[in-house]
Amino acid sequence: MSSTSLVQRLKSKGDFFAISLDEPQLLENRESFELENGTQVSVLDSGIIRFTPATTPNKAVVYSCAVHGNETAPIELCDDLVTRALTGQITIVQPLLVIFANLPAIKIGQRFVEENMNRLFSGTHSKGVSVLNDERKRAKRIEEVVTEFFTSYPELSDRHHYDLHTAIRDSKHEKFAVYPYIENQPRSEEACYFLKASGIDTVLLSDKPTTTFSYFSSSQFNAQAFTLELGKVRPFGQNDMSRFSDIKSQLDDIVCTATYQPASCDLNELNIYRVNQTILRETDSFKLHFDDDIPNFTGFSLDEVMASEDSVEHKAEFEGEAIVFPNAKVALGQRALLTLVKCDLQYGVIES
Repeated sequence: MSSTSLVQRLKSKGDFFAISLDEPQLLENRESFELENGTQVSVLDSGIIRFTPATTPNKAVVYSCAVHGNETAPIELCDDLVTRALTGQITIVQPLLVIFANLPAIKIGQRFVEENMNRLFSGTHSKGVSVLNDERKRAKRIEEVVTEFFTSYPELSDRHHYDLHTAIRDSKHEKFAVYPYIENQPRSEEACYFLKASGIDTVLLSDKPTTTFSYFSSSQFNAQAFTLELGKVRPFGQNDMSRFSDIKSQLDDIVCTATYQPASCDLNELNIYRVNQTILRETDSFKLHFDDDIPNFTGFSLDEVMASEDSVEHKAEFEGEAIVFPNAKVALGQRALLTLVKCDLQYGVIES
């Protein structure tokens, strides 16, 4: 397909994601072109596309999905936005980078092919190995693209990154956000207004640096960054997209309006948790002491055993201490469970 034909196809069909997934060779020339509304479009790689508005911006925004390849609802949200932008149904007025992260994992319908990509950021992709697998190479490439994107707008201090996910298991709070660790800075109330407007009523405050994608953007570029868990993993075609109408509306407004301002809310309406324990799987004897189908945010009684390994028992240290992201099958040395306690936005523990 010629360059002209590809551009015409993208403008008429907007099927950038489909091409990235099924015909990536068509994107090898890294096309750049202009839409009728003056927006500049740059194809940076398979699954990575950038929109540069014709108007003067006031923020720079990154939307990412498919860091885990089987989390389909976020893919459908991002695909829909990119399609509408390319076909002129919406006009992007803020610089926008959209990333479909793990294309090979999407193809096979799995979280990852060889390695969990959301444990490979902040340079972890190049540590401890002599040869990089494809997921490590992709994480490295994504970091390079995000770095170039944010640093190309030094005048814009208002930076956003929303990394969209769905969870493996059910949750007592259907939608929740992981707020990356921020050293020596208060958490943003306005950021929580965005979450509430997006239909997300639960916030998990991370307690330390991590290797996740959202932490990379937060720590390296001072971006307002979140990992957004938007429900449960389902196959393509089985997502009820009406359940994502609030987040879809907010993602549109952030990049399609010149003066986006989420409606304020009473922060007491949010369920805010902090991480209390990070429990790793260190040996093959690691065991979780609850059913496989237990929902995220299930609470435990004080001193109740949640996990064990050899002679070590991991017990609840607070009444009602909750669990999230349990996975006894992670690689040795990786996180198998987080435990949470309720708190306020600036990290004060609320005793149960």
